Amino acid sequence: MKDKLIDMLKEVGALKFGEFILSSGKKSNVYVDIKIACTYPQILRTIAKLMAEKVKGIEFDKVACIELGGVPLAVALSLETNKPYVIFRKEKKSYGIGGDLIGTIKQGERIVVVEDVTTTGKSAHSVVKRVEERGGDVVAVITVVDRNEGAKDLLPNLIPIVELKELLENI
Repeated sequence: MKDKLIDMLKEVGALKFGEFILSSGKKSNVYVDIKIACTYPQILRTIAKLMAEKVKGIEFDKVACIELGGVPLAVALSLETNKPYVIFRKEKKSYGIGGDLIGTIKQGERIVVVEDVTTTGKSAHSVVKRVEERGGDVVAVITVVDRNEGAKDLLPNLIPIVELKELLENI
């Protein structure tokens, strides 16, 4: 199923070449656009099944993500595993009920964090810290694509579905 995902990502143009600045601030000549890939139901379904496979055997209570790229992933894994999810906003909202969290995390809940692409792991690590600040325990971080640029050093419980080098094979 992983090979099928790799083929689908290439087919829809999720792998882009040029000059890009990544969210980590690093420059790259390769960009992996999981956000656009997730707009295709078959790809999102495949990602959900692969994520569910990766967490099989891991006891967890909820899925967490940060907006925007993580939202379809969290929803898909939630539907696949029948576990609730929470969404962290990038910034606290000053209107409505305010805050930076949609959903709730209770003391001691075991959380799986989902991320679209990891480079340094800083974005996913920010979610881990915010989960822990609310009393949750992050048992795994799942990324669709790991660029292998340091995220595993920051996130020892990182579980990639695909590594960038696998995407770049047979282009």
